Amino acid sequence: MSDINPTQASGIDTAAIRAAAQNLSDGPVTAGYKGDREAVLKMLNDALATELVCINRYKRHYYTVSGKNNSAVKAEFLEHAGEEEKHADWLAERIVQLNGAPDYNPATLHERSHAEYDESLEVASMVRANLIAERVAIEAYRQMIERIGDTDPVTTALLVKIMAEEEEHADDMRDLLE
Repeated sequence: MSDINPTQASGIDTAAIRAAAQNLSDGPVTAGYKGDREAVLKMLNDALATELVCINRYKRHYYTVSGKNNSAVKAEFLEHAGEEEKHADWLAERIVQLNGAPDYNPATLHERSHAEYDESLEVASMVRANLIAERVAIEAYRQMIERIGDTDPVTTALLVKIMAEEEEHADDMRDLLE
Protein backbone atom coordinates (compact mmCIF):
# COMPACT_ATOMS: atom_id res chain seq x y z
CA MET A 1 0.00 0.00 0.00
CA SER A 2 1.33 3.44 -0.94
CA ASP A 3 1.75 6.22 1.63
CA ILE A 4 0.84 8.87 -1.00
CA ASN A 5 -2.51 10.55 -0.52
CA PRO A 6 -4.41 10.08 -3.83
CA THR A 7 -5.51 13.75 -3.81
CA GLN A 8 -1.94 14.99 -3.44
CA ALA A 9 -0.72 12.51 -6.05
CA SER A 10 -3.05 14.14 -8.59
CA GLY A 11 -1.32 17.48 -8.11
CA ILE A 12 -4.19 19.11 -6.23
CA ASP A 13 -3.18 21.19 -3.22
CA THR A 14 -5.69 20.03 -0.58
CA ALA A 15 -4.46 22.63 1.93
CA ALA A 16 -5.31 25.41 -0.51
CA ILE A 17 -8.70 23.86 -1.16
CA ARG A 18 -9.41 23.71 2.57
CA ALA A 19 -8.17 27.30 2.99
CA ALA A 20 -10.77 28.37 0.41
CA ALA A 21 -13.41 27.58 3.03
CA GLN A 22 -12.11 30.52 5.08
CA ASN A 23 -12.75 34.25 4.62
CA LEU A 24 -16.27 33.81 3.31
CA SER A 25 -16.76 37.58 3.02
CA ASP A 26 -14.29 37.52 0.09
CA GLY A 27 -16.92 35.67 -1.96
CA PRO A 28 -15.35 34.04 -5.03
CA VAL A 29 -11.91 35.61 -4.47
CA THR A 30 -9.84 32.90 -2.79
CA ALA A 31 -6.24 33.03 -1.57
CA GLY A 32 -5.29 31.29 -4.81
CA TYR A 33 -6.35 34.29 -6.94
CA LYS A 34 -3.23 35.24 -8.90
CA GLY A 35 -4.32 38.51 -10.49
CA ASP A 36 -3.47 42.02 -9.34
CA ARG A 37 -7.01 42.60 -8.13
CA GLU A 38 -6.72 46.40 -7.84
CA ALA A 39 -5.27 46.68 -11.37
CA VAL A 40 -7.94 44.34 -12.74
CA LEU A 41 -10.69 46.34 -11.03
CA LYS A 42 -9.31 49.58 -12.52
CA MET A 43 -9.23 48.04 -16.00
CA LEU A 44 -12.76 46.68 -15.59
CA ASN A 45 -14.11 50.02 -14.37
CA ASP A 46 -12.46 51.79 -17.31
CA ALA A 47 -14.02 49.21 -19.64
CA LEU A 48 -17.37 49.80 -17.91
CA ALA A 49 -17.01 53.54 -18.54
CA THR A 50 -16.26 52.79 -22.19
CA GLU A 51 -19.35 50.62 -22.55
CA LEU A 52 -21.54 53.28 -20.91
CA VAL A 53 -20.25 55.96 -23.28
CA CYS A 54 -20.85 53.59 -26.20
CA ILE A 55 -24.44 52.94 -25.06
CA ASN A 56 -25.07 56.69 -24.96
CA ARG A 57 -23.44 57.27 -28.36
CA TYR A 58 -25.41 54.47 -30.03
CA LYS A 59 -28.67 55.61 -28.39
CA ARG A 60 -28.11 59.19 -29.50
CA HIS A 61 -27.40 58.03 -33.02
CA TYR A 62 -30.48 55.77 -32.96
CA TYR A 63 -32.75 58.63 -31.95
CA THR A 64 -31.23 61.27 -34.21
CA VAL A 65 -30.72 59.36 -37.46
CA SER A 66 -33.44 60.24 -39.93
CA GLY A 67 -34.56 59.43 -43.41
CA LYS A 68 -36.67 56.63 -44.80
CA ASN A 69 -33.61 54.94 -46.30
CA ASN A 70 -31.88 54.68 -42.93
CA SER A 71 -34.14 52.25 -41.09
CA ALA A 72 -31.51 49.46 -41.28
CA VAL A 73 -28.83 51.76 -39.86
CA LYS A 74 -31.19 52.89 -37.12
CA ALA A 75 -31.97 49.27 -36.20
CA GLU A 76 -28.26 48.43 -36.11
CA PHE A 77 -27.58 51.32 -33.74
CA LEU A 78 -30.33 50.17 -31.37
CA GLU A 79 -29.13 46.56 -31.47
CA HIS A 80 -25.57 47.61 -30.67
CA ALA A 81 -26.74 49.84 -27.81
CA GLY A 82 -28.45 46.82 -26.26
CA GLU A 83 -25.37 44.67 -26.67
CA GLU A 84 -23.13 47.35 -25.16
CA GLU A 85 -25.53 47.49 -22.20
CA LYS A 86 -25.16 43.73 -21.79
CA HIS A 87 -21.36 44.16 -21.79
CA ALA A 88 -21.66 46.86 -19.11
CA ASP A 89 -23.79 44.53 -16.98
CA TRP A 90 -21.27 41.69 -17.33
CA LEU A 91 -18.40 44.01 -16.38
CA ALA A 92 -20.26 45.41 -13.35
CA GLU A 93 -21.08 41.89 -12.20
CA ARG A 94 -17.43 40.81 -12.49
CA ILE A 95 -16.29 43.92 -10.60
CA VAL A 96 -18.62 42.99 -7.73
CA GLN A 97 -17.40 39.35 -7.83
CA LEU A 98 -13.87 40.68 -7.34
CA ASN A 99 -15.07 42.64 -4.29
CA GLY A 100 -14.96 45.95 -6.11
CA ALA A 101 -17.54 48.64 -6.75
CA PRO A 102 -18.72 49.40 -10.30
CA ASP A 103 -18.10 53.07 -11.07
CA TYR A 104 -21.13 54.58 -12.80
CA ASN A 105 -20.22 58.16 -11.89
CA PRO A 106 -21.34 60.25 -14.89
CA ALA A 107 -18.95 63.07 -13.95
CA THR A 108 -15.91 60.90 -14.72
CA LEU A 109 -17.19 58.66 -17.53
CA HIS A 110 -15.60 60.64 -20.33
CA GLU A 111 -12.13 60.73 -18.77
CA ARG A 112 -12.21 57.00 -17.91
CA SER A 113 -13.66 55.84 -21.23
CA HIS A 114 -11.41 54.61 -24.00
CA ALA A 115 -14.00 55.61 -26.61
CA GLU A 116 -15.47 59.00 -27.43
CA TYR A 117 -19.03 60.25 -27.38
CA ASP A 118 -20.24 61.61 -30.72
CA GLU A 119 -22.90 64.14 -31.71
CA SER A 120 -22.73 63.72 -35.48
CA LEU A 121 -25.85 64.50 -37.47
CA GLU A 122 -24.84 62.87 -40.75
CA VAL A 123 -25.41 59.11 -40.96
CA ALA A 124 -22.01 58.40 -42.51
CA SER A 125 -20.31 60.36 -39.71
CA MET A 126 -22.28 58.42 -37.10
CA VAL A 127 -21.28 55.10 -38.61
CA ARG A 128 -17.66 56.20 -38.86
CA ALA A 129 -17.64 57.36 -35.20
CA ASN A 130 -19.07 54.01 -34.13
CA LEU A 131 -16.52 52.07 -36.20
CA ILE A 132 -13.71 54.07 -34.61
CA ALA A 133 -15.12 53.43 -31.13
CA GLU A 134 -15.45 49.70 -31.80
CA ARG A 135 -11.85 49.51 -33.01
CA VAL A 136 -10.70 51.41 -29.91
CA ALA A 137 -12.66 48.99 -27.69
CA ILE A 138 -11.18 45.97 -29.48
CA GLU A 139 -7.65 47.22 -28.91
CA ALA A 140 -8.38 48.09 -25.27
CA TYR A 141 -9.81 44.62 -24.62
CA ARG A 142 -6.88 43.00 -26.43
CA GLN A 143 -4.45 44.83 -24.19
CA MET A 144 -6.41 43.96 -21.04
CA ILE A 145 -6.50 40.29 -22.04
CA GLU A 146 -2.76 40.33 -22.66
CA ARG A 147 -2.04 42.07 -19.34
CA ILE A 148 -4.27 39.81 -17.22
CA GLY A 149 -3.32 36.64 -19.06
CA ASP A 150 -3.85 33.48 -17.08
CA THR A 151 -3.70 35.19 -13.67
CA ASP A 152 -7.50 35.60 -13.72
CA PRO A 153 -9.02 33.13 -16.19
CA VAL A 154 -12.62 34.17 -15.48
CA THR A 155 -11.98 37.84 -16.24
CA THR A 156 -9.91 36.92 -19.28
CA ALA A 157 -12.73 34.70 -20.62
CA LEU A 158 -15.22 37.54 -20.09
CA LEU A 159 -13.02 40.03 -21.92
CA VAL A 160 -12.51 37.61 -24.82
CA LYS A 161 -16.30 37.15 -25.05
CA ILE A 162 -16.91 40.91 -25.09
CA MET A 163 -14.09 41.53 -27.57
CA ALA A 164 -15.60 38.98 -29.97
CA GLU A 165 -18.88 40.93 -29.96
CA GLU A 166 -17.02 44.21 -30.42
CA GLU A 167 -15.35 42.71 -33.50
CA GLU A 168 -18.80 41.82 -34.85
CA HIS A 169 -19.91 45.41 -34.21
CA ALA A 170 -16.88 46.78 -36.06
CA ASP A 171 -17.62 44.46 -38.97
CA ASP A 172 -21.25 45.67 -39.01
CA MET A 173 -20.18 49.33 -38.98
CA ARG A 174 -17.63 48.73 -41.73
CA ASP A 175 -20.35 47.13 -43.87
CA LEU A 176 -22.63 50.14 -43.28
CA LEU A 177 -19.83 52.53 -44.17
CA GLU A 178 -19.25 50.91 -47.56
